[in-house]
Amino acid sequence: MAAISAATFTIGAPTSLYQRGSSLPQSKSFGLRFTSQNHLNGFCGLRAVSSVRCEVESSFSGKETGSALRASFATKAQKESRNQHQLQPQASYKVAVLGAAGGIGQPLALLIKMSPLVSDLHLYDIANVKGVAADISHCNTPSQVRDFTGASELGDCLKGVNVVVIPAGVPRKPGTTRDDLFNINAGIVRDLVSAVADNCPGAFIHIISNPVNSTVPIAAEILKQKGVYDPKKLFGVTTLDVVRANTFVAQRKNLKLIDVDVPVVGGHAGITILPLLSKTRPSASFTDEEIEELTVRIQNAGTEVVEAKAGAGSATLSMAYAAARFVESSLRALDGDGDVYECAYVQSDLTELPFFASRVKLGKKGVEALIPSDLQGLTEYEQKALEALKPELKSSIERGVAFAQKQTVAA
Repeated sequence: MAAISAATFTIGAPTSLYQRGSSLPQSKSFGLRFTSQNHLNGFCGLRAVSSVRCEVESSFSGKETGSALRASFATKAQKESRNQHQLQPQASYKVAVLGAAGGIGQPLALLIKMSPLVSDLHLYDIANVKGVAADISHCNTPSQVRDFTGASELGDCLKGVNVVVIPAGVPRKPGTTRDDLFNINAGIVRDLVSAVADNCPGAFIHIISNPVNSTVPIAAEILKQKGVYDPKKLFGVTTLDVVRANTFVAQRKNLKLIDVDVPVVGGHAGITILPLLSKTRPSASFTDEEIEELTVRIQNAGTEVVEAKAGAGSATLSMAYAAARFVESSLRALDGDGDVYECAYVQSDLTELPFFASRVKLGKKGVEALIPSDLQGLTEYEQKALEALKPELKSSIERGVAFAQKQTVAA
């Protein structure tokens, strides 16, 4: 590509994966306008820029937050002038995708390959992963791609890995629920997390395999049995619920999508998904009818996709996008960005439940803090919905724990 002088382009939510994390206390959503003063270099797609001026377009006040794009390119540059940044890609983290040949795994692997923070991308599956790895390896981005097939190669796949993402499992089909997937996916998660415990116990673990409400507790029990459980590093990826909430609210209220931020708490299935519309930023007013319609649509959005695909699959592409965003947030946190927030399903004391999805602050060691403010000052509708979801979420958690403990007894 020829050198570009004084070129200006804008990156917004629909354009790029590398935007800020979904949720911030006292947060602000923004777009970034990048003006190249010299030339573009680096890699195809989202390119590193030798000298970039970043102008924050804030929609509401709060602590200034470095963008995911800027932070990914160079965390060290954040100490530079507030509006002047020298960007240097630092590809230094290893990411493993377990289930990389599947409907979520393939697009997820491609999106992770785009990250300038990834030096090594390990792709694992029980079959058909060599072709996926060969295909993705042709993309001219920094990370080196390796493929691993079958249980005999799983250990090698995981050695030295910083972030493990687990989308492995069977997908939903029309008429099935997430609970219908439990018996198969529970065993898959058990075996994969056991391998993680043996080979990279200090890695961040991102669980995508449904039902997340149960598979995360299963993973926790397996890690406890192995003596390596760190609750700060185990995440159920619920980012898709936030992505959907932001999208649907922006469409309904005719807002600029990049500005919208809706925290989603609870769990990751049906009524356990609770979008807190009263906490929407920028502030928006909703009628009772809009609240009901939006809440139900966000909760049932997965079914919406399953039915639209008519047996051909589930929400694979949007899930891959959301999971890649959470991976990017984790990498930014590992790289020293002190301003990374996402909603995630984690071990929690915000309610009486042992696991709960909420806004969290991410750091080098995983979850640095739970953010309780979203659960304060709820509307009557939200408070009732919160109480209504607790029994179902509690049951799902107990089911996962019982499964893992039963495996121990059998062993």
